[in-house]
Amino acid sequence: MYKKIQSYQVTFYDFNQSCGMELSSENEWCRLGDQIAWNELEETYSKKFPGHTGRPAFSVRMALGALIIQKRMKLSDRALVKAIAENPYYQYFIGLQRFTSKCPFTAPALVSFRKRLDVDSLIKFNEICLKDLKPTPEHQKTAPEKSENGENVGTMILDATASPSNIRFPQDFSLLNEAREKTDHMIDILHKQFREKLRPRTYREVLHASYLNVAKSKKRTAKAVRSLIRKLLCAVKRNLQFVDSYLDRGGILTKKELTNLETIRLLYVQQKEMFDGHTHRVDNRIVSISQPYIRPIVRGKAKAPVEFGAKYDVSVDEKGHARLEKISFDAYNECNTLKCALERYKTRTGHYPKRILVDKIYNTSENRQYCRENGIRLSGRGPGRPPKPTFEERKIERQDNIDRNEVERFFSREKRTCGAALIVTKLEETTLSSIALSVFVANLFGIPFGPFFIIFLLDVQNTGENRHFLKFFDADDEF
Repeated sequence: MYKKIQSYQVTFYDFNQSCGMELSSENEWCRLGDQIAWNELEETYSKKFPGHTGRPAFSVRMALGALIIQKRMKLSDRALVKAIAENPYYQYFIGLQRFTSKCPFTAPALVSFRKRLDVDSLIKFNEICLKDLKPTPEHQKTAPEKSENGENVGTMILDATASPSNIRFPQDFSLLNEAREKTDHMIDILHKQFREKLRPRTYREVLHASYLNVAKSKKRTAKAVRSLIRKLLCAVKRNLQFVDSYLDRGGILTKKELTNLETIRLLYVQQKEMFDGHTHRVDNRIVSISQPYIRPIVRGKAKAPVEFGAKYDVSVDEKGHARLEKISFDAYNECNTLKCALERYKTRTGHYPKRILVDKIYNTSENRQYCRENGIRLSGRGPGRPPKPTFEERKIERQDNIDRNEVERFFSREKRTCGAALIVTKLEETTLSSIALSVFVANLFGIPFGPFFIIFLLDVQNTGENRHFLKFFDADDEF
């Protein structure tokens, strides 16, 4: 059940401030709370509660506002509840009518907030906030020109990145040892249900000592690791047989334990296949038993060649607004995202962009043909051996590379200040919504109603093309 609230927030000066406190209207949370179109967000959020019975849900301002604070300040669930109870600015932002010494919700409620605010909802919220921007007068003067007769105008930047999840580095012997410990625990539970005198022999102490001997060694030889994996494979296979025998006799496990059991079965099959084939590759490889949906993403970065988390594409338009184009735990080829991103751009604006800035992986023959047919200039060079570029072509290519750095700046802001550098949620749906929320929050604190302004400068060079450059100003700067 969702009960609509007629007035989300009293005016700033009517906020009941106890103990003689006085809030500053220049605070970033007060400014941001007054600029977001909460009423329009409520229309989308209330559709998730079709019934008219039951306990009324928290308002969208309270649910979304709490998650925005959590992302921005990088707080845990319990720390967020404590911070809201102590900070009147946070309470004003989430829509409370007066200051209170107690948070209106508990830490477990934040899990429900993240489940309800899924990826699709956050993408819609992002569009609503970007659509209702009120730019400064300086922004209006330097805004890009509008399209006439449907001609291509503007710039779009497209790139992909990955947000790693908070899991242990997935070594084969550590995963198998974790599977052995979990199945040992299942055997203990099932053994108590049947009240038998003799427990199945699993050699847990011997295997644990063998695991520590390899795990704590400074130099692990390939022979020692392979020997340990052989022992653990036999142990996991034996434990699975014991668990199956108990279940066939009527043993009962919880839903979570049954889910882990199915994951362990698949893990054993994958590890046995790699062990027998003397390889380290397998399709849909499991890297975490508690989060089996996570897949290794090869990014080719110097610091972390492989990341374990979700991969997603983000587009940035000529106004500096970022949008989540695609997100998945599978290592998809991002070149297939270009067409869909351009079509969504046309749906929003009524025309295609004049140019799209991408890296080399997007420069496939199919994508270049698609851009030529629609009058879009695709940055970079196509596949094959291109002819020697002229001076003007090299100048344009260099400028495209400079302008394309805007999406890298967005990724940096999203990961450094909005929690996308490490995703700590555990469920599949909440992990995806956490990444989408990071993109949304990075937008909120990068557009004019954030703590700083983005002013677009129009520069017409000898190439005859309109190029838009971003410059950042603090809120206290004079224009």
